Amino acid sequence: MRIWAIADLHLSFGVPNKGMDVFGPKWDQHADKIAGHWRALIHPDDLVLIAGDISWAMRLPEVAPDLQWIDALPGTKVMIRGNHDYWWGSLKQMAEILPPSIHVIQNTAFHWKDVAVGGSRLWDTPEYAFGSISASEPTMRVPNNDPEQVVQEEMNAKIFNRELDRLKLSLKAMKPDAKVRIAMTHYPPIGLDLGVSRASQILEEHRIDACVFGHIHNLKAGRAPFGEARGVRYYLTACDYLDFKPLIIM
Repeated sequence: MRIWAIADLHLSFGVPNKGMDVFGPKWDQHADKIAGHWRALIHPDDLVLIAGDISWAMRLPEVAPDLQWIDALPGTKVMIRGNHDYWWGSLKQMAEILPPSIHVIQNTAFHWKDVAVGGSRLWDTPEYAFGSISASEPTMRVPNNDPEQVVQEEMNAKIFNRELDRLKLSLKAMKPDAKVRIAMTHYPPIGLDLGVSRASQILEEHRIDACVFGHIHNLKAGRAPFGEARGVRYYLTACDYLDFKPLIIM
């Protein structure tokens, strides 16, 4: 019984006009790559954490083929929402379409054997940036007096604070006697220097052992970011960073 993680599947079986090949040859037939590695590595009694950006679908009916594709792969799966998961609905709505091997976290915690899993999407924050390792991320976030940027930064702050509240709710729902405590976020909860952040403080307060996340793409060659800080192990699991191969967490 092992625990694996992967993020940013960006599936599009229900919306085939949104294939990932437009982002470069690395993404060509990426779903086949994921499935091949998944079946070679993961057993039916394993747990797989999927940290957001699951599908390009816009509505629940469109995501059904993607969920069925995930369901057909081995293991129990648990997912959180990413910034591109526009199809994501209420827990009641999703319960009507989720296949039996897939579970979602939304202000809740998921329990599997002696493992507790919680988390939330998070959002952009001026606390840290990833331009030094990613060609698609800003080098820094410096506010200025541009009215549009001010409005955007205010909106980002509101969303981020709401996501922090959701993270607290989810982690609070974990069973206190769980032997392993894992958090999933879509956006990174900490910067490259692993310094204290608002999100990392919440993870530490809830005695999280490991946190998996995605969202960062187009990493520069030779960079292996993140690690352990103050008792929490941080794993970047964006599928292109992993060469579309699920990462074993424990």
